[in-house]
Formats: sequence, structure tokens, C-alpha cells
Amino acid sequence: MLDPLGLDATAEAVYRALLAQPYASLAEHRALLDVTPNQFDGALKVLTDLGLVRPAARSGGRRLHVVDPRLGLEALLTRRRALLAAERRRLADGEAAVAELLCALPATHPAIDESPVVHLDGVDHVRDYLARLHEEVEEEILTFATGGAQTEENMRASRPLNQELLERGVRMRTVYLASIHNHPPTVTHVTWLASLGAEIRTAPSLSTRMIIADHRVALVALDDQDSSLGALVVSGAGLIAALEALFEHVWSGAEPLGCAEEPAEHSLTRQQHETLRLLARGYTDEAIAKRLGVSPRTARRIATGLLGHLDARSRFQAGVHAAQLGYLPPNGPRT
Repeated sequence: MLDPLGLDATAEAVYRALLAQPYASLAEHRALLDVTPNQFDGALKVLTDLGLVRPAARSGGRRLHVVDPRLGLEALLTRRRALLAAERRRLADGEAAVAELLCALPATHPAIDESPVVHLDGVDHVRDYLARLHEEVEEEILTFATGGAQTEENMRASRPLNQELLERGVRMRTVYLASIHNHPPTVTHVTWLASLGAEIRTAPSLSTRMIIADHRVALVALDDQDSSLGALVVSGAGLIAALEALFEHVWSGAEPLGCAEEPAEHSLTRQQHETLRLLARGYTDEAIAKRLGVSPRTARRIATGLLGHLDARSRFQAGVHAAQLGYLPPNGPRT
């Protein structure tokens, strides 16, 4: 109970023993207390340094004089009060300095709702802003999680943040790329999120990484493949409404987590549909790979498979055959 005054449990036990039997020798106290010699000597040093005990006169160091606790403890309290007052003054000075610094922050550290669109330059500023956003979100957070399979480092770093949000009652809806089904660690991670209450769906492709918080602020990556370019913070009501409409459109067409796709015979999977749509729009294998969250080699394999499925010898012919068969436009979401 006296730890706020600088006495740990051992020092307090020794102090109470000395108060109870002020004329007992140190050897007798040591024998009665359930402490080691080093602990006992350490406790005596603490009590001496705090001015609560001092060597008894003419005892040859065998006994300690316990200062009247009305004097010793009151003096200790007075010193603690003075230290606390000084600490409060330093804290007040620190708060003033922080307030002054925040007022002078450049645009790379924008406040939420400060400007309709602000550029965060570089991944470090994006991470700082995300940390603030996670602290301030109250109702709902919507996310497009691009990139396909998530790295173990990113999943490990996000777990405590996501768990804290869900435990606070924040609704979390996230669309991942369907390609995560080929990466067991990512599937394990999103399944864990779902077990905590997160709502997870998958889509064959996503246009960009995006996070929307509480219908009032969004973070949109400038380039998913180059984090050094940073992101845009969007807070204008009209812009947020447009981004939320995009999210809801993709969400409505996405597959709930755990739904296994079983295409009918001779039909295309959602991933193949999306690949075909991107091919028809002139996307390269590399660009398609980014949208699907797969490697360029996998994107080429999917495209080659489509040629065989459509009995086409070229991508142009595949587009013609796809249009004739009614595959274009696909039924999936257009992002």
C-alpha cells in the first residue's frame, strides 16, 4: 500500500516489522521475516534512503532507530507532493509544446476532415495516419484489400489493431481478392477475423487499395505496387459518397468467405470472367496480375487457358468468340 511513496512490498514488510518491534535486533527481524538476506539488506537501504530509519545510537549497527512515522512519513509525503507538482508543471509545458507543434504541422500530417483531399507522401506517413484512423473510428470501417496473398509481417502487425476495433464494436467489412484462396496463411488469417465478427467477402479483382472510416474519411492508395507514392486522404462528403457507392457495388457482387465457386460445365469462373474483361480492355498480363493479386506467370496461364476454352488462336479471336458466346460483358462487378 506504500508503494506510491517508494516502498516495494519487501521494504514495507520490513518497515512494519521495525515499527511493531523497534527494540529487536536486525538479526531477529531477519529471522522472523520470510525474506532472503539480500532482500532484507536491500529493504533497509530503501528505508534509510527515504529517511524512515537510521542507525540507533550506541548499538554498534545492530539496531535501527525508526523515525517517528508521523514525522518520517509526513516528510516523505511532502517530498512526493513537491515531485508531483514539478512533474505536473513539466507535463503542462509538454502539452503546450505539443499543441504548438501540431498547429505547425505540414500537410503530410493532415487532421481528419481538414481538407477534402490531402496527399500523404510515402509509406511512413500513411502508416502514421492509419494508426490515428484506427484510434478514431467509431462505427464502421470498409476496406478493399488488394495484393492477393498477405505477407506474414502485415498480418501479424494488423491482428492486434483489428481485434481491438472489433472488440470496440466497430463493424468491419473487407473485400479481399479471390486469389487468397490459394494461400492458406491468408485464409487462416481472414477466417480468424471472421470468427471475431468481421464480415469478409472475395472478388476476382479490385481496382485499388482503399479504406473508408465512419462515412467521413477515406484513404486511397496512389499505386498498390509502389507504396513510396503514398496515398490520398479524402474527406469531402461527395467524394466519400462516391467511394462508398463503389464499395457497396463491389460488396454486393462479391462472394461471402467460405463460398466455394462451382461453375457449370463449359462456363467460366469469376476469375476467368474478370481476366477476359481485362483482356478485352487491353490490359497486359502484368496489369491483369496486379488486379487479380496473382503472379504474371499465373495471369498468363489463366489467359492461355481462356484461349483454349474459347477455341481461339489469339487474344483478339478470343474476344470475338467471347462476345459471340455472351461472355462479354460478364455478370460480375466492374471495378
